[in-house]
Amino acid sequence: MATGPSPQVGQEAESRFCAWHPAVETRLFCSHCGKSICTQCLVQVPVGIRCPDCGKTEKLPTFDVQPSYYLRASLAGLGAGLVGGILWSFLVAWIGGFPFVSSFIAIGIGYGIGEAISRAVNRKRGVGLSIVAGSAVTLAFLVALAGPMQWHWLAAMLSLGIGIYAAITRVR
Repeated sequence: MATGPSPQVGQEAESRFCAWHPAVETRLFCSHCGKSICTQCLVQVPVGIRCPDCGKTEKLPTFDVQPSYYLRASLAGLGAGLVGGILWSFLVAWIGGFPFVSSFIAIGIGYGIGEAISRAVNRKRGVGLSIVAGSAVTLAFLVALAGPMQWHWLAAMLSLGIGIYAAITRVR
């Protein structure tokens, strides 16, 4: 009874030379195409080892963000940031002096901005989109600061941070 892996059909148990490094003798084969591979060029995948051609990984479509998507995200972020800032300013002025209520408003504004950007880019995700979302919330915050309400600096910074976090979680 033989021990160890049996060679694939049409392959001898004897050594061959690597298809990418002809001077390197090997007994390893790609689990997909059967080419001889050495330990320097093998790619470990969940179903075994593959050659460099068969083992190439591609980005998931969700994380493959093309430059045109950044333009769409920026325009959506600009619009949502301006509208969100006006809404934020109005809500803070309307609710008045309740401490840290702006933080709860920031969660909603940040989520709304993140969702607007996410929909504009067909639910794509990525670090660049997170930067756009954070910038849009910062724009909304600056617009809200221009409103009639006087903000406490600690509440204002906390609200900004919470809003950015809420937006980023929608697109990262």
